[in-house]
Amino acid sequence: MIEVEEVPDLVDPVVIAAFEGWNDAADAASSVVDHLMEVWDARVVATVDPEDFYDFQMNRPVVGTDARGHRSLTWPSTQVAIASPPGLDRDVILIRGLEPNMRWRQFCAELLAVCDDLGGQLVVTLGALLADTPHTRPIPVTGTATEPDLVDRLDIEQSTYEGSTGIVGVFQDACVLLDIPAVSYWAAVPHYVAQPPCPKATLALIGQLEELLGTAIPLLDLPEDARAWERGVDELAEEEEEIADYVRALEETRDTADLPEASGEAIAREFERYLKRRNTD
Repeated sequence: MIEVEEVPDLVDPVVIAAFEGWNDAADAASSVVDHLMEVWDARVVATVDPEDFYDFQMNRPVVGTDARGHRSLTWPSTQVAIASPPGLDRDVILIRGLEPNMRWRQFCAELLAVCDDLGGQLVVTLGALLADTPHTRPIPVTGTATEPDLVDRLDIEQSTYEGSTGIVGVFQDACVLLDIPAVSYWAAVPHYVAQPPCPKATLALIGQLEELLGTAIPLLDLPEDARAWERGVDELAEEEEEIADYVRALEETRDTADLPEASGEAIAREFERYLKRRNTD
C-alpha cells in the first residue's frame, strides 16, 4: 500500500493524472502536471514504491548531485501531490509518474485508494498521441467521459476506441469499475515533430482543464514557448521541400474539415478563458 502523509481535509478535490510513456507523445501530458505543480505550489504527499511496479532495466534509476553537493540516486516512480489553487473553490490532487512495467491493476487500485482517502470526487486523465495534424493549426484535443451526465455537461463523448491501450486507459477503466466519475483529454501531436517537448500541445490541454475547472491557470512562459516551437518547426519544414509539401497538404485537409474547435461555441469559450486569465493577471 502507498503511505500518505497526514494532510488536512481537502475541499471537493479533483484528481488530475498523467503518466510518461506510451500515453504521452512529446511529453505533452506529463508536462501539464509538471506545470500545475509549479504554478499551484503543489506538495508531494505520497510516492509509489517502485520495487512493485517498475523494471529497472527498462526505467533505470538516475545518479546525480543534490543541492548540498551530495551524490543522490533517484528511482523511477509515481508521485501524488495536493494543491489549493488560488481562485478555485476546490482542491486538486495531482498524479505524475511513469507508466508501470508490471502489475497495472494493482498500481491503479493503490493510486485510486489514495485518491479515495483524500476525498477525490472526479478523476481527469491526460494523454497525448501522434497524429496527422499540421503544427501550424490549433492542436486538436479530444475529450471523453465515463458517465452520461459528464458527457452532456462537458459536451464531449463517451469513448468508442477499440485497440491497444496504455496505463491511462487502464486507469480510466479502473475508475469505471469503482464507480468513480472520470474524464480524459487527449492532445494530437504532429507526428513529424514527435520529439519532446511540445508546448503547444501542453497549452491546448491546459485550456481544456481551464474550461473544466472554470478558472484561469497561470501560463508563465508557455505561450511564448509554444510560439517559439512553431517557428522552429516552420524553419525545419522550409529546409525540406518534401516536409513543406506534406505540411501544406495537412493544412488543406484540416482547413476543409468541419472542426469542432472552429465552431462559434468553441471560439466563444476560448475568448471567455482569455478574459478570465486577463482578470487573474
